[in-house]
Amino acid sequence: MAKLTLRIWILIILLITAAVFIVNPQAFSKGVVIKEITPNSSAYLAGIKTGEIIKSINEQPISNVEDYSKIASSIKIDEAGIIIETANRTFIYNSSTLDFELANNKTVLVYGNALKSGLTEGLEIQKINGFSLDNYTFDEIKANIEPKAKITIKTDKNNYIFLTNKNLGIIVSDIQKTRIKTGLDLQGGSRALVKPERELNKQEMANLLETVRYRLNVYGLTDINIRDARDLQGNSYMVVELAGSTPSELKDLIAKQGKFEAKISNETVFVGGANDITFVCRNDASCAYVQKCDESNGAICKFLFEVHLSEQAAKRHANITSNLAENTTTPGYLNETLRLYLDDKFVDELLIDVDLKGQTATRIAISGSGTGSTKQEAYENALINMKKLQTILITGSLPFKLEIVKLDSISPTLGKEFTRNVIIALIAAFIGVCLVIYIRYRHLSLFIPVTITIISETLLTLFVAALIKWNIDMAGIAGIIAAVGTGVDDQVVMIDESKTGKHYSLKERIKRAFFIIFGAYATVVVSLLPLWWVGAGLLRGFAVTTLIGITIGVFITRPAFADILKKITKE
Repeated sequence: MAKLTLRIWILIILLITAAVFIVNPQAFSKGVVIKEITPNSSAYLAGIKTGEIIKSINEQPISNVEDYSKIASSIKIDEAGIIIETANRTFIYNSSTLDFELANNKTVLVYGNALKSGLTEGLEIQKINGFSLDNYTFDEIKANIEPKAKITIKTDKNNYIFLTNKNLGIIVSDIQKTRIKTGLDLQGGSRALVKPERELNKQEMANLLETVRYRLNVYGLTDINIRDARDLQGNSYMVVELAGSTPSELKDLIAKQGKFEAKISNETVFVGGANDITFVCRNDASCAYVQKCDESNGAICKFLFEVHLSEQAAKRHANITSNLAENTTTPGYLNETLRLYLDDKFVDELLIDVDLKGQTATRIAISGSGTGSTKQEAYENALINMKKLQTILITGSLPFKLEIVKLDSISPTLGKEFTRNVIIALIAAFIGVCLVIYIRYRHLSLFIPVTITIISETLLTLFVAALIKWNIDMAGIAGIIAAVGTGVDDQVVMIDESKTGKHYSLKERIKRAFFIIFGAYATVVVSLLPLWWVGAGLLRGFAVTTLIGITIGVFITRPAFADILKKITKE
């Protein structure tokens, strides 16, 4: 048996590593993976985390998304009697929820069974099921009287038991079989090429990307890919890809600049943008930092950062807080919180220091915390929470007006069809190349190594793409095919060089072949670099996968193939 060389062993080890890494360890598990949890939902408050695999709900096993949807939609919440008391009349009806919303203790929206009971907008409500609105908030009353269903969720990490009276707030997907990330072309969705109103520097573009990314996350959207791009003229763009969305949804989310509000006792203190918020400290350790960490009762780290308000916003803050009292359960803070809303959607709330009561303060310190099982985890979570709050304060409206230059859409059905056709094309290309190689040399001793090398280069290219979390789209697959084609050309050169010029040793002939191969490699690399920017980077997938493939070929598979060739020719 021929002894394997170091180069061949390196190839074998990398192939085994690639095969092990690409296959998702959870691929053979039953259940569905949690992709997103709605903030402040029952599941979120119960401590369930994204990435966990749901095995069962209420002891009903779950194997796929269809099972989850069927079980989640079958959860039944019983109705209870609702008694609404106003100054002049009492309304009674049965419902699983309070079918109205309140603002300043007046009904502003009535629907469902509440509408059927005769309850109308504008009535001032005094009591709900005996709970006085003078003593309890509307949310506290809802929590006490609305019927709830008991939910037991078993995941691969833990068992969770909680009560809920609404949607679970969990978005799931089937467990992926591999770690390879597919692009928009293959999974369906929408893509927008967006141009800012003016040219942005690196920091401005980074702020814009972070702002848009968090903003889309606030809306509960998943599978978001946001990146910057430039064309050959140097123009800056933002590419937003959103799986499972329609072009109109994506256009609506990106085109409008949005509205940020901070409220105390349902009164607006300040809104986002330059009119009210003049400065948010970030990336500066002198005014944005993690204060201290405490491990006495679980790991918790506190953070603090500075925000500057305009004079008008500071006066509104003083007027609203002047009538507040100190919180008896949380000394040192007022009995109302600063609640943050993005596009009328509640996203977070902050405690207000008692020293700020009635003060016209243009500089305020916002604090919060992060928790974790270890001090390091708590510190990292505190940094994440601080960054999130800083982003919220900036995202009242997007920092720059945006123009959608190009909007594309691919349906999930078409994406599946693309995937099927691509697999067929790859197999056809592989068979075609193998047949040409066999017809050309008619020796299995040469045909088999070439075939193995083609498979190796494809597998290693996918391995690197999965390792760096690069999305494989149609352009990327074309790049893999191009890289494999280049690899076959190189192997043909090596085989032909090994068969000619017998007055040179095989070692010299292989060197001559590698001289040609490296020259071709350098030429391809130089020619691919412009594709990184052409079309504002939309062809970047082709450039990246081709570069990965030919680099793997030149530095890993070609040397191994050369050693195999030496053993075959026995020189």
